[in-house]
Amino acid sequence: MRILITHSYFIRLDLKQLSSETPYPPLATLYVASFLRANGHEIKIADLQFAHSPNAIDPFLTEFKPDVLVIYDDGFNYLTKMCLTNMREAAFAMQKLAREKNIPVIVSSSDATDHILEYCNQGADYVIIGEAEITLKELVEKLDSKNPSKEINGLAFVENGKVIKTAPRQVSRDLDLFPKPAWDLIDIEPYKKIWINRHGYFSLNFVTTRGCPYKCNWCAKPIYGNRYNSHSPQYVVEMIKEAYSRFKFDHIWFADDIFGLKPGWLNEFASLIKKEGIKIRYKIQSRADLLLEEENIKHLAQSGCQTVWLGAESGSQKILDAMDKGIKVDEIRRAVHLLKQHKIQAGLFLQFGYPGENADDLKRTVDMVKELVPDDIGISVSYPLPGTGFYERVKEQLPNKSNWTDSDDLQLMFKNTYSADFYKHLHRYVHNTYRAQQAINLLRKGQFGNYRRIALWPYYKLKSYREKYYLNKLEPVAASFL
Repeated sequence: MRILITHSYFIRLDLKQLSSETPYPPLATLYVASFLRANGHEIKIADLQFAHSPNAIDPFLTEFKPDVLVIYDDGFNYLTKMCLTNMREAAFAMQKLAREKNIPVIVSSSDATDHILEYCNQGADYVIIGEAEITLKELVEKLDSKNPSKEINGLAFVENGKVIKTAPRQVSRDLDLFPKPAWDLIDIEPYKKIWINRHGYFSLNFVTTRGCPYKCNWCAKPIYGNRYNSHSPQYVVEMIKEAYSRFKFDHIWFADDIFGLKPGWLNEFASLIKKEGIKIRYKIQSRADLLLEEENIKHLAQSGCQTVWLGAESGSQKILDAMDKGIKVDEIRRAVHLLKQHKIQAGLFLQFGYPGENADDLKRTVDMVKELVPDDIGISVSYPLPGTGFYERVKEQLPNKSNWTDSDDLQLMFKNTYSADFYKHLHRYVHNTYRAQQAINLLRKGQFGNYRRIALWPYYKLKSYREKYYLNKLEPVAASFL
């Protein structure tokens, strides 16, 4: 079949990401394109990440004349997992254009999994549930035979106004059987140009695993679930070598939910990197307890790890336990100290607004940031996504707005201890307090090469005072704890 594959992430619809200028190709989209091509189909990718509107799909539909349009989002990118309404509307617009040309539409995305009826009512014929490559292969083969079967595992569709789901699709265990991403089907130059012009280097994305076995009750896993399967270190190193020979990148973002969880994997990966003479910097996401096992941080340092982002979430053990996070605050502290000892940058993801959070919990989180002064922080508010225990607790409070518009929305959408306005000012207060503390630490250590950050100390301190003023007006008791 002639299959046109696209995705619904348009960077111009997400101003925060547009301004940060850190774009990555749609990796899962490239994987499925490669898989379908290896199974004999004619594939074209419409990578519209930099397009001005969803209407940019129309020339592809007209000129390529596909037998089917597949909207296949990059399930490895946290931005698509956020189910942003701007991107949902973009998907609907592309579906409509395809249906006007009588082209069947198949969708695979976190958002479509959560909103099957809406997607089908807006023109999708099928929504794929879970890991999608094999389901999609079987489906297009049935469509090609003019005998579309609705008994294929992993499908959802609508009949007579009702959502019908087939039996679940089992996830693939041997990931090395999948062909490497179809990099040749997209233009990598716009990505490279933006990275180099803004940051002075080029970062490319890879994955080594699928899924996450941990059970944080706010984390949705609609595509790969709670299973955890891994590529072999050999597959990953070969993939890096092949891609580097084409693109000459300087840096890698490993987009795994958790990097290097499989016992012995990091040691073997570091050995292969050394054996092949690969010198590359990379960043990952991990857990504090995992980093403290054996010599994991040492292996990361040996293989070129530059940055580790930890899902710290909170400095309050009460909140971590309520989240079913499965880590201790002391483990976060120890992991950050060990990373710094091995000269690896530590980033902390923080989450405010979880139900039951009080002023003491906020103070513990802010104090943890001031104490550890990580190399970077990312702050969000608790965001209920379907399929999670957290969502079930608060879903009755989400009648009007249940998804963020873009990644900078950060709207608290349920009733909690403090108001949504309070959390918005808290977000700014913590960021500015952190930046001011970071400048002071650089000055104390005599790291005058970072003079620009040091010189910004008065700016961040002033902004911190201003946000504290607003916090005092909104919640004087809570603000007094900060």
